[in-house]
Amino acid sequence: MGTRHERFIMTPPDRNKKSPAVKICGLTRAQDIELMNRLGVELVGFNFIEKSPRFVTQDKGAGLAAMCRPEMERVALLVNPDDDAVERAIAAVSPHRLQLHGDETPERVREIKRRSHCAIIKALPIETPQDVARAADYDDCADWFLFDAKPPRDKAAQGVTGGHGEAFDWTALRAYDLSQPYLLAGGLSADNVAEALSVSGAPMVDAASGVESAAGEKDEQLMEAFIAAVRGQE
Repeated sequence: MGTRHERFIMTPPDRNKKSPAVKICGLTRAQDIELMNRLGVELVGFNFIEKSPRFVTQDKGAGLAAMCRPEMERVALLVNPDDDAVERAIAAVSPHRLQLHGDETPERVREIKRRSHCAIIKALPIETPQDVARAADYDDCADWFLFDAKPPRDKAAQGVTGGHGEAFDWTALRAYDLSQPYLLAGGLSADNVAEALSVSGAPMVDAASGVESAAGEKDEQLMEAFIAAVRGQE
């Protein structure tokens, strides 16, 4: 894992940018990659979490990643990965970023970043402003943060960490005072993303279930409406 992988690194979105960046997570189908390319989505996420309904194998992930337009960032989602899991994800999709959804300690995040040479998105489950404040623990090792709603207890018991369609109180993000950019996630759809952006001031948004007709199957009309709602913030 010591070899640096060549990759395009997108400049972190500017908070003053007219339109927030969009990340769509849980891509599983070729036609959905084509849709992301057409709509100009900035980032796409490939889920290597086996318990997720949006899980992709190495081979499938590699095929989908190869279809992405060059300027679109690829993100690999992992939960408490060992070194082999990180290596497999990198081999599959050559990600620009690794998104860590588990209980990884700051020390482990630093080690993954050092070994992988990938930028790190640390996902944090949010319910209160105190949860947002936990980002400070990762200030020196995470490049971006992703703030997502805490999963319902039944989902958490199943090991589900994201893509569960739940939202949280976006005013909690007013407690965020670090310099790293962040993504707002959790139950976002065309119906609520404009309000979420207005309340939170988030520089980036992340959606999965809110733009799907079924888990892992992006819906063209829902996607178009979501992008229009985000870009309507200009």
